[in-house]
Amino acid sequence: MPATSPRHRHGEHHPIVAAHLERRAADAQLRVADAITAFAGSMPFVYIHAVAFAVWMLFVETDPWPKLTLVVSLEAIFLSTFVMIGQNRQSAFQQAKADHDFIEQEQELKLNTELTRAIHQLATEIHGRVVVAEPGE
Repeated sequence: MPATSPRHRHGEHHPIVAAHLERRAADAQLRVADAITAFAGSMPFVYIHAVAFAVWMLFVETDPWPKLTLVVSLEAIFLSTFVMIGQNRQSAFQQAKADHDFIEQEQELKLNTELTRAIHQLATEIHGRVVVAEPGE
């Protein structure tokens, strides 16, 4: 497809991507999960935690390890759940895109086959007329 086609203009997406984004935007729970996952996968998240844990260990509690261990464990449980939500979402998206691409490829193959047959038929007709029209053969 040429680079000037509408599909390749900036800001437009594959139909599966557009449908996926619309579904996610329509569901408040998915928007919250996306926001948490995006933040949890960022460097500001790491910096905030490094500072918060350092402050907790140095200034808040004299024996921070029991509570800190509990908090970090609970946070890890929730973050791993958000990672799995993201992986499930990505898997569903990849499957939908693969299904869409398969259908598109099958339609393209069918069209190419029909065109090849039409070209073969025309070439056969032209060959028949040229061979018949030549004198001396």
